[in-house]
Amino acid sequence: MERINCRKCVHFYITWEKTHPYGCRAMGFKTDVLPSVRVYQSSGVQCLRFVEKKFNKE
Repeated sequence: MERINCRKCVHFYITWEKTHPYGCRAMGFKTDVLPSVRVYQSSGVQCLRFVEKKFNKE
């Protein structure tokens, strides 16, 4: 099973808070680890809200 990389997701953002530096807009929470890791730790299921960012290659 491949691990989800939140940094490639449209819902991922940096909060700049020392205690909770990462956030997920889709699920509405901030955490001290990547959101996909926290989701897996909590539920045992990979993140179902992952949407890969589109990059322009111009």
